[in-house]
Amino acid sequence: MIYCTGSHTKYYHRYHIVWVTKYRYKVLQGEMRERLREIIRQTCAELGVRIEKGVLSSDHVHMFVSIPPQLALSTVMQRIKGRASRKIQMEYPELRKRYWGRRFWARGYFSTTSGNVTDDVILQYLELHSKRKPTGVSR
Repeated sequence: MIYCTGSHTKYYHRYHIVWVTKYRYKVLQGEMRERLREIIRQTCAELGVRIEKGVLSSDHVHMFVSIPPQLALSTVMQRIKGRASRKIQMEYPELRKRYWGRRFWARGYFSTTSGNVTDDVILQYLELHSKRKPTGVSR
């Protein structure tokens, strides 16, 4: 186990987070998928959140992240989902017909800490999930 350090802290805060597109529409494909990956990486870097592993499926996102103790998980998710939704809808205007309420993501998210489930179990799950190729989706 490798601890992260801040100016006055040592911590090991790992979260497995999952969130879905509104109505579970399978829109995370092709160029939009790559752009979403960029937006999430950029947002996490700005917040100081380290992505251990991440997987984008056609209708949901899995991430295993390390979050500094001064940030609440809810704040991190608000930033990631909010910024991603706004930028994706601005850059892909064809989504307006499908997401008429200007909400790209479904409400809420699932999260668990790695204390309940070991890091290895989560990483194995994500690895298995990333190898499984849904039909009609390019990775």
